[in-house]
Amino acid sequence: MSTIEEKVRCILNAKDLGDITTELCDFSLKEQNATAEAQGVQPSSSSDFEPKVGQTINYIVACVMFNEHDELLMIEEAKPSCAGKWYLPAGRMEHGESITEAAARELFEETGLNAEMTTLLAVESAGGSWFRFVLTGRITGGRLKTPADADAESIQALWLRNPKEVPLRANDILNIIDIGRAYHENQKSKANQADIVRLPVWHSNVLPTRYPHKRNYLRVLAVVRKRASNSMNILISEKNAHHFPTVEMHPNRSLHSTLRKFMIEIFGAELPQHRPHGLLSMEHATSSTDDVTDGICLNLLVAFRPALEEISLIGKCIWQELSSPLDETLARILGSKHGSIPLNVIR
Repeated sequence: MSTIEEKVRCILNAKDLGDITTELCDFSLKEQNATAEAQGVQPSSSSDFEPKVGQTINYIVACVMFNEHDELLMIEEAKPSCAGKWYLPAGRMEHGESITEAAARELFEETGLNAEMTTLLAVESAGGSWFRFVLTGRITGGRLKTPADADAESIQALWLRNPKEVPLRANDILNIIDIGRAYHENQKSKANQADIVRLPVWHSNVLPTRYPHKRNYLRVLAVVRKRASNSMNILISEKNAHHFPTVEMHPNRSLHSTLRKFMIEIFGAELPQHRPHGLLSMEHATSSTDDVTDGICLNLLVAFRPALEEISLIGKCIWQELSSPLDETLARILGSKHGSIPLNVIR
């Protein structure tokens, strides 16, 4: 059986834990609904909810690609509702696709270019049933689509210096473009052998780990400093087996709301001050069989501000001290804006 520290390293290296999340979920939809009913609130989702692409869940992929001239790849929309407007190569995942496969397909269909995806840049959510996975990568071939190649997917694709020089379909892509540009500039500085010590700490290249889930989960890696030893400790659930606290995502609530309600289950109504830093990795592996596994598991790093000695636990959890190497690694991540993958909660 893996130790907790081995599990932390697995997540940091974007490897699956092999956990059966249905057995190790600390706050399932069924339990969330029971809690709501006990408070006189009618549940807004069935306890049996399962994410199914194209039916009960929307997964969107978007590609933020820059070239050696610092130009951004964009497409001119062909859909009647937004024809002539510009956007990133993006679209809905299809049943049976992985996230990277969907991103590569959308990129080719809308731009004519082939690409290898190299890392997630961000994950965005609206409620608990709409997710956009933002990726970048490197162009490996193909031919840039021109107006002569126009079809139902797009009119054309161009490399643009400034996305604001064209009419945009929506401004919701500006934030993820900024993230992609910062990543691109960091990669270029490293390639040019700039002083790496002075460069901001960025997360390593992280692609979704291929591991199946029947439901959507938020796995929380919550850390805190112990004042007496100045050591970093991580929160462990003792339910069934030692694991990182895990909550099933509510399809009709924002992830912030789901996380807050879960934290109250562990710490009580007087929640200690804490801050979600970002994602360390995520898991997804769809199935094309009748046994649908369209679920995801997001591994979220959460930092607590008060010292461990000031925090009370009411749930079945304990704190475990981490060794110095892991302490230092997580401290570097927490000390940098770009140390983890942004989880942007739209609503």
